[in-house]
Amino acid sequence: MTIAARRRARLRVAVLAMAAMALAGCAASSDAAPVPIATTVPPAPSPTATVEPAPEAPQTVPHPLRGTAVPAGGVAGPALSAKIDNHPAARPQVGLERADVVFEELVEGGLTRYVAVWSSDIPDEIGPVRSIRPMDPDIVEPLGGVIAYSGGQQRFVDMMLATSVHNAIHGGADDRFMHRTSGKAAPHNVIVSARELVQAYAQIPAPAPQFAFTSMPVAASAAAYGRSSAGFDLSFSPRQSRQWQWDAGSGGYLRGQNGAADTDPSGAPLSATNVVVVAVDIDWAYGEIPRTVMIGSGAAWIATGGKVLEATWTKPSREAPLQLTNAHGVAIHLAPGATWVELVPTGSGGSVSVR
Repeated sequence: MTIAARRRARLRVAVLAMAAMALAGCAASSDAAPVPIATTVPPAPSPTATVEPAPEAPQTVPHPLRGTAVPAGGVAGPALSAKIDNHPAARPQVGLERADVVFEELVEGGLTRYVAVWSSDIPDEIGPVRSIRPMDPDIVEPLGGVIAYSGGQQRFVDMMLATSVHNAIHGGADDRFMHRTSGKAAPHNVIVSARELVQAYAQIPAPAPQFAFTSMPVAASAAAYGRSSAGFDLSFSPRQSRQWQWDAGSGGYLRGQNGAADTDPSGAPLSATNVVVVAVDIDWAYGEIPRTVMIGSGAAWIATGGKVLEATWTKPSREAPLQLTNAHGVAIHLAPGATWVELVPTGSGGSVSVR
């Protein structure tokens, strides 16, 4: 064998040996434990909680005549005032128990009549209505809206027509909203279709606030700062007395006339949350027809929550509402609810007694 042949032989042997070693290494590797591979697994994303915004509490404001909470901008349409008869033949009156404010005034013969006002709760019918008197324009002008009555002396009607209030007069253009009921004798039987009348003049603005109110009855001025009182005994004339009795069960004052309960058509006593007694002068310039002097000032008593507070009333002009202040000149706040205003004469047999 030549030298070259021997070299080629040795080269083949070396190559075969290296191949065998490689195969052995692969076999050994396949039998060894696998080497773990470190991996990083990102954490699962946490769910995002959806937080709903808390609903906004609806904005409320005090009703301009009653002080109860109503939605802001929710009072629409005119207040309806009416000259309500208080002759015994007119009782029980229709819808008076649902009035927001009632003014009681002296008329001829020592009797009284009402200017009652509805806005928050207008009944289908109210009445009986009677004729206008010379102090009524001063009472109604600040309320605006509509005034319903059965007529009156032309000089007094003209005074009311001169106000900004729409006049709905029995026998006039709005007579379609009035009728005589067979349940009472004339002239104590003119009934007003109140809801229809208000709807016919819905474009007239809502009334302006007439009193200051607190949202909580216990925070009303008289309830918070007054002295305990069972109510009032009032006289409009020697023949006409009125009683207001605090009733803790209902949280209001029950009304009596001449010592007897004053009731609505269901037999329930008429009641009020606030009773405002105003001492007034009487102008006798119209002969036998007394005119309550509304422009001026004087003594007043406010009853709320079983307590009474002495106050001062002021009304600087026909257009201004009745203003009530305490001894420090601070506005009196009433409790939410119905208010009766008793315009008691300082003379002519009128008197105020706080029980």
